[in-house]
Amino acid sequence: MSDPTRTSQSTRHATDPAAAAARTPAAAVAPTIRRPLAAAFRAALTAAALTGLVLAALGDPAPAHLLTRYTVQANLALALVSAGSAHRAWTGRRPVSPRLTGALLCFLALPALVHYALPAADATAFTLPATGTPTAAQALSRLLLHGLTPLAALADWLLLTAPRGFRLPCAWQWPAYPLLYLSFALAFPTTAGAPPPTVATALTLALAVCLLPLIAIGIDQVRPSPQLHKNRISPTGISPLK
Repeated sequence: MSDPTRTSQSTRHATDPAAAAARTPAAAVAPTIRRPLAAAFRAALTAAALTGLVLAALGDPAPAHLLTRYTVQANLALALVSAGSAHRAWTGRRPVSPRLTGALLCFLALPALVHYALPAADATAFTLPATGTPTAAQALSRLLLHGLTPLAALADWLLLTAPRGFRLPCAWQWPAYPLLYLSFALAFPTTAGAPPPTVATALTLALAVCLLPLIAIGIDQVRPSPQLHKNRISPTGISPLK
């Protein structure tokens, strides 16, 4: 009896085009689709995050302590991921995993929510250090890190990525680090460089951390697909199917 998992000698050594096409993986013949506009947008997003971080460091007397701030950590991750994603879009490689981009989107949304919607939590370690009268550099860094980069990451997700990439297990995977950071800010406020949040503020932050992934996954399942490029079944001139 023949083994169906083994390739026959005639198929293995066949040289006709049909047999060669049967042995060739689809990824080897798929056309390279470069996306220069997406690459330029993500490169600009990287520049905005880095500019905000540099301005925040210049306006702080102890810039090394900024690394313990949640906003700084989220925007550093954004700069790295956006730079890699821009390179992939420019060269036509596969995009970054939605599991990573979705987590980053939730990470960025949390400090923006704290800064603009939760005034009681704005003095916690989730945002930049508060000053009496911010300088122009500090005001611009807050605008970039708390406002522009989260909105730009949201636009990137909605307009430049395919929908239905988020999976239900992400709903408990993405909150892991924010909840761990919240526990760290409660247990070691001196190391975090900010006063610990009150019990009510901590519970509000924990609720927001758990709800943001569910909201993102729900929107991702129903949002329309952006016109990223024209899908082609076959190259021009080989078949009428396009």
